[in-house]
Amino acid sequence: MRLIWASVTAVEDEREGLQRLAVKLDDGVVGTALLYTSLSAPCAEGDRVLLNSTAVDLSLGTGGLFFVVARGGEGVSLDEPSGGHVMKARYTPLQRDVLAVEEASSPHASVMAGASTLSGMPGVCCGLHSQVLPVAAAIKSHNPALRVAYVMTDGASLPLAFSNLVPEMRAAGLIDCTLTAGQAFGGEYEAVTLHSALLAARHVCRADIAVVALGPGIMGTSTPFGHGGIAQGEAINAVGSLGGRPVAVLRISFADARERHHGVSHHTLAALGTIALTPAQVAVPALAPSRAGLVDKALGTAGVWRRHSRVDVPASALPDTRGIRMHSMGRSPEDDPAFFAAAAAAGSVAAGLCD
Repeated sequence: MRLIWASVTAVEDEREGLQRLAVKLDDGVVGTALLYTSLSAPCAEGDRVLLNSTAVDLSLGTGGLFFVVARGGEGVSLDEPSGGHVMKARYTPLQRDVLAVEEASSPHASVMAGASTLSGMPGVCCGLHSQVLPVAAAIKSHNPALRVAYVMTDGASLPLAFSNLVPEMRAAGLIDCTLTAGQAFGGEYEAVTLHSALLAARHVCRADIAVVALGPGIMGTSTPFGHGGIAQGEAINAVGSLGGRPVAVLRISFADARERHHGVSHHTLAALGTIALTPAQVAVPALAPSRAGLVDKALGTAGVWRRHSRVDVPASALPDTRGIRMHSMGRSPEDDPAFFAAAAAAGSVAAGLCD
């Protein structure tokens, strides 16, 4: 970890919950810093800021930015009580109080006190944040009247404000409400656990379908279980245990040069083959015969069909994203069509469950 002082040279962009700042560090380095306005007061040109430079120093990809820890100066830097008593990012220097949907002081406390089942609501369980757009777009293309809740888990980015995608989807009507679960924060509704977030999606947001995914970024190693993909299996278990109907998104790629992510990602195979104990419906997109054979072999070898049900989805055009660009790890649907087809297929399956 490295903390260093810097000066703000310009405010490049800002939206609710986030400022994007041009900064010059005291060691002469220039770059871009993100400031979460729920953790530090907004800044202006000329302000002094304390930055965490660790991600930049490690040359990370997603999240490889400077992050504002605090604004320099005197007195109170931020005074924004939430009215709640639940802490997120707890026991860290930037722990944040939130008003959780389950708290007695929440306007939804009585609803949550009696919420114990999803009553068959489909829950689409993703392995990557970039799958949320094709999933939700497919749902809305099937039936625009279906209400879609995005439940963001704490498997990657903790602040929802880090996502560029979610505000765009919310504005376009592809998502009808957002919830942040566990240590994640910044959703329209805060929840202590993933289970409560799912129940709130159903009983507070009145969602027809929940899309569960970690935020931007994902931790990965080449080991079987040392990666963020495990969260997909845990989400399937949560949806099923609460009386919902889990739908799993396959992470498929024929453009990723890494062997462990080529074809069916080892993240998906671990989540579905070992972690997900609750049966899920697994959406399998139509692929060219040679690629379909590789996918079938990988899923069969991992033991996916011993527990889960296969749903083959016919080939079709990708759904209308209402002007929002689809991409994942720098790749577009033209670069990696199987990746986006798999996510859209899961959205179609979930929407069909609501007919």
